[in-house]
Amino acid sequence: MRPKPIDEEVTFEDVGVIGRPIISKTDLKGIITYANTPFCKLSGYSKKELIGKPHNIIRHPDMPKAVFKQMWETIERNEKFRGFIKNLRKDGKYYWVEAFIEPIFDDNGIKIGYIAARRPVSKEDKEKYEKIYKEMKEREEK
Repeated sequence: MRPKPIDEEVTFEDVGVIGRPIISKTDLKGIITYANTPFCKLSGYSKKELIGKPHNIIRHPDMPKAVFKQMWETIERNEKFRGFIKNLRKDGKYYWVEAFIEPIFDDNGIKIGYIAARRPVSKEDKEKYEKIYKEMKEREEK
């Protein structure tokens, strides 16, 4: 069950992961297969709670569906995706990341999953995307 969103932001600094990339890996269906310690600290979940769960366990309800549709279309074409994402922590608070997601291939060139690296979002980008996503969500809900 997802937590009820609380309008309180948590930053990389708040959890002591400034300067450390947030890394996760998933299988082809978006099930988490790896989560590094900074990802656990920022999301508020333990590794045990994340591994084997869909990556959308951290999807914030403020995020427009169209952003994730574009993300999946991009990475399924074996291209790299870059986007700004508002995520939902286990405690209901939120955090913003700039995400870089790309496919992972085995030694035979077969796609076996995806890797995501995330870093903090600037204040300007956060404000910009909060506005864009609010407008997108309003259109989705019509």
